[in-house]
Amino acid sequence: MAQILDGTLVRDKILSDLKPRIAKLSRPPGLAVVLVGDDPASEIYVRNKIKACAEIGIESTKITPSETISTEELVSIVEGLNEDPLIDGILVQLPLPKHIDKSRILEAVSAGKDADGIHPLNVGHLVAGRPAPRACTPAGVIELLKFYNIKMNGRRAVVLGRSDIVGKPMALMLLQENATVTICHSATANLAEEARRADILIAAMGKPAFLTSEFIAPGATVIDVGTSRITDRAEAVRLGKEAAFDRKGSVLVGDLHPIDVARRSTAYTPVPGGVGPLTIAMLMTNTVALAEQNLKRA
Repeated sequence: MAQILDGTLVRDKILSDLKPRIAKLSRPPGLAVVLVGDDPASEIYVRNKIKACAEIGIESTKITPSETISTEELVSIVEGLNEDPLIDGILVQLPLPKHIDKSRILEAVSAGKDADGIHPLNVGHLVAGRPAPRACTPAGVIELLKFYNIKMNGRRAVVLGRSDIVGKPMALMLLQENATVTICHSATANLAEEARRADILIAAMGKPAFLTSEFIAPGATVIDVGTSRITDRAEAVRLGKEAAFDRKGSVLVGDLHPIDVARRSTAYTPVPGGVGPLTIAMLMTNTVALAEQNLKRA
């Protein structure tokens, strides 16, 4: 029977380990979260991040400009946070409204306050193997694998997806752990064949239950980063999620077919409860590390 890799358990360990580091600081770490507009999913994510801050002693500041804000006005807000000595980390919640220049906003965040670990300078540090904030979701995946003593050194890892915030940094972090890494994407030929080569398969495609047993090598470790909401009961029944659907009227699924991944893998992350909790834990980790650096320089 496949082992379920519990992200909540790993998250709790990470947050617990941060508390004594916070207690040693001369002031609480400060995290500013910028939430533009009123996207319901983004509001939930931000609420969970602020809750995590409160639980471990990070001071959070929430800035909620109107959806009609201009790129220039948003840049001005970010620059003000860059100058605030009590703010150690800045997170601009994505997605942003379509009229906003996302790249310009993300690059306006000081690399020294980049709590999300996605500033180009910090990505460059990742490529070079230098210390810097790391992209939260892939950093959480690495912590999960280490927690469960899943060997990466010398193993074949396949990353499905090439996004700037998950796929690309995930591949780089696996390389640093001495895995042999393949990145697959929408133009990859023979995708199932490539996926089956993986000892460690990491799916970050955003296609609900797209990856069936033909994509999974028997005995592989499977990390499912995808999260999609199913609102059709027939689809939920097909995926073995009817009980959860009937309780809530919808159900979350990942990129992997939940029945197939449980049958074919040696270990896998569930959705929900797998990678999701670790993203917030690593945001907290980045914020504490930035505070330690900022206070050391003060």
